[in-house]
Amino acid sequence: MNLNKYKLLAGDASLRKFYRSSQNSIIVYSKKNKYLNLAIYDAINSCLIKNGIKAPKLKKEFYDKNYIEIEDLGNETIFKILKKNRNKIKIYSNVIKILQLIQKIRAKNLVTFKTNKYKIPQYTKAKVLSEANLFLEWYLPKVIKKSKVNKAKKEIKNSFRNLLNKLKLRKKVFVHRDFHVSNMMYYKKKIYLIDSQDAVYGNIAYDLASLIDDVRFKTSEEVKNKIFKKFVKLNSSIDQYKLKNDFEILSVLRNLKIIGIFTRLAVRDKKTRYMKMIPYAWNIIEKRTSKNLIFKDLKLKLNKYFSKKLRLKKWK
Repeated sequence: MNLNKYKLLAGDASLRKFYRSSQNSIIVYSKKNKYLNLAIYDAINSCLIKNGIKAPKLKKEFYDKNYIEIEDLGNETIFKILKKNRNKIKIYSNVIKILQLIQKIRAKNLVTFKTNKYKIPQYTKAKVLSEANLFLEWYLPKVIKKSKVNKAKKEIKNSFRNLLNKLKLRKKVFVHRDFHVSNMMYYKKKIYLIDSQDAVYGNIAYDLASLIDDVRFKTSEEVKNKIFKKFVKLNSSIDQYKLKNDFEILSVLRNLKIIGIFTRLAVRDKKTRYMKMIPYAWNIIEKRTSKNLIFKDLKLKLNKYFSKKLRLKKWK
């Protein structure tokens, strides 16, 4: 297939490439790890659609040629709408309703268009820890002295483990895992979810943390608190104290993971545009860790190895 005749679109942080065809469709191309990026991607989209959530529909699959064609949802993201709309809470209220629908999904086993069975994974503490460790594997060695790397890794990893052991909510729900406004398209006056292939069953606070403490879109403390309260109101049966506890732990670990991922994208994949968001990720982490004594140990370790100047560094 000659992809050069199609318009290459701005992609995400995955190994996929997206092209707009003349057939009102988007070509999703992935040669590496294509089972996840094509087959599972569509299986999760189909699961969302079956449960009343808008997602791109499959038009045709050309798996043997490393691509699929999906519905073209245009270019308008919720991110773009929020940037030019003053009534942010109304928009977020609609997003929270979608999150509630997601968390009601009970499907555990899916079938891909290749007729393979796929079991949605569990988001275990071990998995969350391995993702948080991306901060230690990629960002930490890039910014601190080589002689301090091993000691810093050991100390901070222990803090990660301690925090994970303090999570309180046990019930597992469907987790999109990258639930932020850049992964939501506004099409035909409806909100569509994209980039859903990494879905898991995990903590109910995880997607909420992705949405509220989104490194890609800056929001005020007032807006963050209002979104949280909207979620609480719709989920009054959940212990609010436990929810807040888990929300803050997962937000901090997630944003540390994001710093690691952004560094990996720059170093390994030469995708440097994400590095400019690292100072805001640090800002989110600092605000969360400064207000809750549960983070005392982690905060001491982070302050020990990462100066204020380093956190504010403008990466090229």
